[in-house]
Amino acid sequence: MTAAKTKGPWVVKLGGSLAASAALLPWLAALGGIEVPLAIVPGGGPFADRVRDMQSTWGFDESAAHAMALLSMEQLGLMLASLEPRLRPCIDLQDFSDSFESRRPALWLPGVMTLEADDIEESWDVTSDSLAAWLAGRLGARGLVLVKSAEPPAGTADAATLARRGLVDGAFARHLADSGVDCWCVGADGPELFAAALARNLPPGCRVHPC
Repeated sequence: MTAAKTKGPWVVKLGGSLAASAALLPWLAALGGIEVPLAIVPGGGPFADRVRDMQSTWGFDESAAHAMALLSMEQLGLMLASLEPRLRPCIDLQDFSDSFESRRPALWLPGVMTLEADDIEESWDVTSDSLAAWLAGRLGARGLVLVKSAEPPAGTADAATLARRGLVDGAFARHLADSGVDCWCVGADGPELFAAALARNLPPGCRVHPC
């Protein structure tokens, strides 16, 4: 493990695939107990999958699909907040500031901040992975961690390699580079150990470079 920066919050993207996993509740319990500043980004999970299916059936445009995908992240986020009441839903930067000050983990509902953002493409190349990197940049995060149901490579990897393996989206490399934030990727095992490592500022997992 390599120590991360010491200022700013952690941003943890919780993969939407965990929504159908027995690992979900242990992860929520572990993240809910973290007292360092923390922002959680929910994936879209089965809600986003349904948007893809409906677009394939009806052929509506990318702008509508993008907005619907953002709402799918909010749907999963509201589910997570109900399952773990220590998480505080946040829609803007003031909400994040209030959450960090109160020492409650923040849970991002992305629509307000992203729906009309000029630097976010309306494309399926941009999923919650890229949006997590985008948020990390806005928050001046000390680091970004992607939690995936599939195990990442050991050691280090570049974002393009992870994209080819289906672990991140096609736009992630650019958004990670733009954010200027250090990034790691971990599998779904051991949420309690992960939380303890994060509290010590020693994120585990594969170190991810933009290129």
